[in-house]
Amino acid sequence: MGRPTHAKGDAVTDPERPQTSRYRRVVVKAGTNLLTGGAGRLDPHVMASLAEQVASLRGQGVDVLLVTSGAVAAGREVLARGGGTPTGKAPGSAAWSWELPHRQVLAAVGQSRLMYLYEQLFAERGVSVAQALVTRRDIADRVGYLNIRNTLLALLELKVVPILNENDVVEVEELEGEVIGDNDTLSALVANIVDADLLVMLGDIAGLYTADPHTHSDARLISRVDRIEQLAAEAGASWNGAGRGGMVAKLAAARLATASGVETVIADGKELDVLNRIMEGEPLGTWFPPTATRLESRQRWMLSVVSSHGTAIEVDGGAVSALRAHNRSLLPAGVRGVQGSFLRGDVVPIVGPQGERVAAGIANYGAEDTRRIMGVRSDNIGSVLGYEFGAEVVHRSNMVMV
Repeated sequence: MGRPTHAKGDAVTDPERPQTSRYRRVVVKAGTNLLTGGAGRLDPHVMASLAEQVASLRGQGVDVLLVTSGAVAAGREVLARGGGTPTGKAPGSAAWSWELPHRQVLAAVGQSRLMYLYEQLFAERGVSVAQALVTRRDIADRVGYLNIRNTLLALLELKVVPILNENDVVEVEELEGEVIGDNDTLSALVANIVDADLLVMLGDIAGLYTADPHTHSDARLISRVDRIEQLAAEAGASWNGAGRGGMVAKLAAARLATASGVETVIADGKELDVLNRIMEGEPLGTWFPPTATRLESRQRWMLSVVSSHGTAIEVDGGAVSALRAHNRSLLPAGVRGVQGSFLRGDVVPIVGPQGERVAAGIANYGAEDTRRIMGVRSDNIGSVLGYEFGAEVVHRSNMVMV
């Protein structure tokens, strides 16, 4: 396609990227399309290049965590050598690979194959690795969140490279389309959990384009994005390929990461020495500067749960303004609807009139109680419910803006 054209405009400016010295901890996400080279099976050469680059950064004193896709593709390759499946469908077929529980079977078979390759490749470079399989429930639970954080930080202290993946074998909700849902989102959550300085999402495309470059010859590469919401609406970049993410998922992950103070880059993993070049400030891919400073630990935990699917507190425009502009608590008078079911003490996303994410916070009232008191004055909560846990649906001290 030749050297990409770089888009300019309101949401885009010339990149002014930091240098390596700014980055002490990096999360690298490797997508399925990169790891398979588009061939439907793991490409050892691509994986070797990735291991070499991670080992190089590790040798420079940079903490590196690797979030990897590829378990399902690896499982499909292993089972294909056996000549078929119990259902009679070829493991390489789309119909077989995305059904439940067959996708779980592929993940179970492929996970060990994937880790075996990583262990070999990193061992050849004198680097120890550790596998960590996580689920949405692990992160959503406060104790689980802290346990994951402590384990990952301890591994980094021991100079071990953690290799993470969502536990597809048990996470049925994710496989049916509920979050975490993809390793792009997982990588942003991991970056949040470990206080990373940089998240690099590597795939088979050079970054975010104004259109799908596979089908639009005039598509332009966007070098820098300051307002993700604008480009998420304008780019329409939802092309997927063999993986489960796609550009829309990457934009959502970038938004989550940058909201917790983590710089983010989407880049082509096939570029020679791409990680070191990004670390040195070379303008590869699309750069998303952070939109906030580092968040206090409790706020980071709440932000990591904001991606939970199916629950939300819907608020009106006045409440959005009160939360964003005036740093106020969410009162029942501003609540206009409740999505899903949640309990008192759960972390729940707060969404505006157009469904846009505004904040996340610990609910003072469960979903049913919130439905009963929405729209009423705070001094009437007791008369409506017969009890009260405070004047706020979500108190400002238990809330983080997104």
